[in-house]
Amino acid sequence: MRASSAIRCHNFPCKDVRHECFRVPGIEMKPEKVRAVMVSEAVPAAARDFYYAGDESIFDQTTVQAFKDAGVEVSNAHDILRQGVYLTTAVKCGKTGYAIQTGTIKECSRLLEKELALFPNVKVLLLMGDVAIKALNEIARRAGEPRAIPAGSTYKLRGQKFQYRGMRVFPSYLQAGRAFFIEKSKRKMIAQDIASAMRVLRKP
Repeated sequence: MRASSAIRCHNFPCKDVRHECFRVPGIEMKPEKVRAVMVSEAVPAAARDFYYAGDESIFDQTTVQAFKDAGVEVSNAHDILRQGVYLTTAVKCGKTGYAIQTGTIKECSRLLEKELALFPNVKVLLLMGDVAIKALNEIARRAGEPRAIPAGSTYKLRGQKFQYRGMRVFPSYLQAGRAFFIEKSKRKMIAQDIASAMRVLRKP
């Protein structure tokens, strides 16, 4: 199964993103083998930088390094998938500026919700940055449920125990992109969050 075959945007209503960059991971996989989903912000402008695009992909490079920092032995994004962790984004189109409008996050959360529903055995969600956190909270709001993650800075929220529909949820910082190599304090916290998530996956 490929998520890209199941997840489509039909009318592209959002005004502050690049629709020509629309992407959903096209990796062939077995949905039942996925036990964790890592959700980052938005797709990159170039297809070559997206998840599962190869060794030159900046998203793959920084995410692989984040897992290595956490003590997980991986060499590429396919190794991460073999660990049971699927990589995707909350917003499926490319950014036009630094920030993404709330309306865009709400709209695209509908696609993320369909994407998460593809994986029946997920135990862990890693929310990498504010956009991913907002997207999951929007999914919860639409269903009439409380926020998955309460309001507050990620720094203060990290380390607390959050659950959503039986899944353990980890709010963290964005790991996809070149800024990962610059923000060393956040890089350390990302590694801690990934390590904590992997410990949950190892439990029987």
